[in-house]
Amino acid sequence: MMISAVCAVALLCLLPVSHSAPLTCEELVRPLVRLDPRHLEGKRALVAGSLSQPQFLERFKQRDSASVNFANSTSDTSISYTRSIRLHDNCTYSSYNITLEGSSFTFDGTDKSNLSAAFIHTSCHDCMLMRMNVESGKRVHFYLFSRRRQLEQEELEEFRAQVKCLNMPPPAVMDPTKELCRDE
Repeated sequence: MMISAVCAVALLCLLPVSHSAPLTCEELVRPLVRLDPRHLEGKRALVAGSLSQPQFLERFKQRDSASVNFANSTSDTSISYTRSIRLHDNCTYSSYNITLEGSSFTFDGTDKSNLSAAFIHTSCHDCMLMRMNVESGKRVHFYLFSRRRQLEQEELEEFRAQVKCLNMPPPAVMDPTKELCRDE
């Protein structure tokens, strides 16, 4: 009996481990080193998001759907995007010009100390992860966009871990069956 238990333990020790070590928070929320503006182009649906202040997160959860559409200009550092939000079956649109600076960007014509943003690394192949610091970091918005409306469970779990690393409330996941706003 003892020999078979020892053999079983030895056999288990020889089997390859199928799970890799979890990533540290530093790795999970690291900004992209360099961003190719062509990678941004096109429309992505908002899949999930978290906001550092609960009252803003509650308002965020009321959205039916949201998306961003990036359009490249003639410059490698200047790009425009349109944000659309569907709320109670009505669509609102906002257009912005942004200037890319490595993995961060600034909204043209705004005070950089009041609003800053960065693209964060994600293992999701068609996703874009944005962290926005509002009012000099007093409020943080963390958004996960994708070309797909629904992600794999592992991709959402990575996002939840990233949100947790930032000490933010659990994210709200958008309903993929809700219609997106049409392009303006």
